[in-house]
Amino acid sequence: MATYLDFESKIESIQQDLESAKARGDEYAVESFASDLDKEVQKTFGSLNDYQKLRLARHPDRPYALDYIRYMLDGAYEIHGDRAFRDDQAIVCYIGWIDGVKTMVIGEQKGRGTKNKIKRNFGMPNPEGYRKALRAVRLAEKFEIPVLMLVDTPGAYPGLGAEERGQSEAIARNLFEFASTRIPMISIVIGEGGSGGALAIGVADRLAMMRYSVFSVISPEGCSAILWNDPEKVETATKALKITPQDLLEHKLIDAIIDEPLIGAHRNKKEAAEVLKRYYLESLAELKALSVDELLEKRYQKLTSVGAFSE
Repeated sequence: MATYLDFESKIESIQQDLESAKARGDEYAVESFASDLDKEVQKTFGSLNDYQKLRLARHPDRPYALDYIRYMLDGAYEIHGDRAFRDDQAIVCYIGWIDGVKTMVIGEQKGRGTKNKIKRNFGMPNPEGYRKALRAVRLAEKFEIPVLMLVDTPGAYPGLGAEERGQSEAIARNLFEFASTRIPMISIVIGEGGSGGALAIGVADRLAMMRYSVFSVISPEGCSAILWNDPEKVETATKALKITPQDLLEHKLIDAIIDEPLIGAHRNKKEAAEVLKRYYLESLAELKALSVDELLEKRYQKLTSVGAFSE
């Protein structure tokens, strides 16, 4: 059963009327309600504020990394473990073909349902997850296979065990190693891009965001708690943090916004997967036209330009 957010209440009502008309076989009513639905979608989603976009990024029905992998990747073979501690289920690594192009896909997976969410640690990787991602990238580099990374995490897991096993070092190691990897790297924020947990698989030649995704240095809840000690300030914090794709593109922190369906990727997962795949293949074609030296130089210039300003 579809989940609707409070600002989607009119859309839910029209959708119910539409389904009822279809069940009755009333073609005139179906056409009328379909037209009303399209108008309401344009009205509602054409004027979303930053907090509403954040809620869409966290929507429980939103496609996760494994959903995109199942839609896009043929002959998918999963790679497990970091060869040091264990297999972190919050990060998944698959090798396969996307439209005939051999690709390594690395994604953060949140999980659905209580049991699966616990298994995936709510999409919050431990250090062994990032080390697994690094192992997969090194394997891809060895065989000259491009890498697609799907970012979707509230942040790296902040537990005592994670800190004891070197959480910050694992994240820093990925930033360092990915910066000099000699293969095309493309990263896409598909939902939440939380702090270092997102950066650890976000260093790439191309960094894009889905229309309804966010990328932040801290969660709005954490920001409001630190700055104002007031949970009612979450909406204010969301706006102040500038975490939407439009804000980040304006500040040249990302390369592109991927136009998922206007009503949201969760309403049409197949179409969302198609536009994501198209962006990946088009970006990869551009990157493959470069020599390795050119690729590395452009990546270096891209990374060192982050945060640059002039007085």
